Amino acid sequence: MSMNFTPGNIPDPKLFYTTDEEKTFQYEESLPSLPMPDLQKTLSRYLDSVKPHVTPDEYRQTEFLVQQFGCGIGKELNEKLKKKAQGMRNWLEVWWEDFAYLEGRYPEAPFVNFGGPGPYMHHYMPPENGSQVKRGALITHYALQYWKIIREERLKPDKDRKGNHLSMSQFHRAFNTCKIPGVKKDKLLYYFKTVSEGDTPINMIVFCRGRIFNFDCIDENGEPLTAPELQMQFQRIRDYCDSLPEGPGIGQLTGDERTTWAQMRSRLLALHPDNHKNLELIQSSLMAVALDDFSPTDESNLFEMSIAGDPQNRWFDKSSVLIYYKNGLTGSNCDHAPMDAMIVVSSTFFIDLNVMRCKGKWPGSMDVRDLTKPQELVFHIDDVIREGITKARQMFLTYGSNLRCCTKHFMGYGRKYLRSKNLHPDTHVQLAMQYTYYKMHKKAAPTYETATTRQFYRSRTETLRSCTVELVDWCKAMVDPSASNEQKLRLYMRAANKHNKLMTEATQLQGCDRHLLGLMLIAREEGIPTPQLYEDISYKKSGGGGNFALSTSFVGYTTCYGAVAPMMQDGYGTFYRVEAEKIVPVVTAWKVSEETDADKFVTGMMNAFEELGHLLDTTSSNTAKL
Repeated sequence: MSMNFTPGNIPDPKLFYTTDEEKTFQYEESLPSLPMPDLQKTLSRYLDSVKPHVTPDEYRQTEFLVQQFGCGIGKELNEKLKKKAQGMRNWLEVWWEDFAYLEGRYPEAPFVNFGGPGPYMHHYMPPENGSQVKRGALITHYALQYWKIIREERLKPDKDRKGNHLSMSQFHRAFNTCKIPGVKKDKLLYYFKTVSEGDTPINMIVFCRGRIFNFDCIDENGEPLTAPELQMQFQRIRDYCDSLPEGPGIGQLTGDERTTWAQMRSRLLALHPDNHKNLELIQSSLMAVALDDFSPTDESNLFEMSIAGDPQNRWFDKSSVLIYYKNGLTGSNCDHAPMDAMIVVSSTFFIDLNVMRCKGKWPGSMDVRDLTKPQELVFHIDDVIREGITKARQMFLTYGSNLRCCTKHFMGYGRKYLRSKNLHPDTHVQLAMQYTYYKMHKKAAPTYETATTRQFYRSRTETLRSCTVELVDWCKAMVDPSASNEQKLRLYMRAANKHNKLMTEATQLQGCDRHLLGLMLIAREEGIPTPQLYEDISYKKSGGGGNFALSTSFVGYTTCYGAVAPMMQDGYGTFYRVEAEKIVPVVTAWKVSEETDADKFVTGMMNAFEELGHLLDTTSSNTAKL
């Protein structure tokens, strides 16, 4: 979604987002099945991606291993994979969910969950003490309107630039969803149903001062409670919690290692039948809200608090928790397992358009119905559970306090300017980001960029390994005082063209990572030892096995963005959005790292944008064109 609006020209978000001519999920079954990539092309792309990160000797060794793999065990595994994929609409779906999100035993937060700020802080909702409950109610109402649009299947089905329909399956998982910890593997429970599918839970969970509350947020006519009604319910909870000591903060257990949380959950279930009922209400709830006692100081701090702040009022396994801070700012913390960030970007932009349209004030009736008071969910716990909560909290805060998030707004130019130069905004930011890394660290960064594969049935993403030989050649020219501007621009265009080509291929599942993952997992499934290719130094050096120094994603052209933690200790997480007149990245880094620095990296990106703008403005573009 790439439209920009002025405050005086905000369209009705429902008209912008909804349709009565198509149903949200009507095209899913007719989407093409996920293809099986060609083995030799996958291996060729893999070799190409390895080159910037290894020595000539290492490359020769890898080239030999790849050749052996391609005509030996790799060929055998590929045939097994093809056989398994026969008759499957999406051979990767379950594997990816399990491998990326459900099998890991490390805490999901802050390592995997993503989060971000409500963009409303920049217009009608800047920090204002005393506004928490009122603002939270307004934003929650619009979030519930978005739920209703999906439930009625009136959300417009997404299309790509060519008009092809994209998978909408993740929108079915955005609400009424929760992850359940297992001793060896987690699972996802989906309670959401469209109107045509049947009844769906309509209760909301609210966390406040370590206590948990439940109430119905949809009325008997299927309509969300109004903002004044939600405000009344939130205020009841706020007043009640402020008059009592803090609660036990049961949700903090969800921030522990997954096996430990699974064991604690089993103990909770065994202690008392009420615990089972309470857990079911939380798991099935339409959405979760946190009324926090903290006040972020700026946008960077808001990121840190949302992703890695105090866990007392969280349930990290819910698909999303909307967080309302004491000073009226808003954040979110979302489980990555059921959905990718673009689903949350869509819902957040819907809310933002509504907030802009009503100028931050509820435009409807102020009448409030006589609603049942929110019910506190009281868990029966023992000393073992109390100790578990304390340990989980300590663990989360240890990891969370180590995460630094930093964001800045580059106001020099944005999408409009880049399009006028026939440049793709995402490509431009990728080049600027990797140039920044090259200047700071004097080496190339193995880079993960998200590429959507939603043109296929129930598909999610492929990895675009965006650090290429062409990009490194350009970086070298940029730091070479003897290189002319014409040479720099020519190499910039060459690197940009390569990136665009790789992105086109990746959206068709023609990268290398998902195919290589499938081959590794079919080996595991068949009890075959892990092939040497995956043990090779080049595999790790080029990012394989979760070793990408830059974990990146372009989240579009709206006012919304989010962030994730870096994949590795000496890495960065870098998400970015591009508006008409500005570029806004957010960078995360681990404070314990002696190599990385999120603040310096963001400042470096600002300088790179400026330098590249100057290069594009002052150099003849006749040398090359995109």
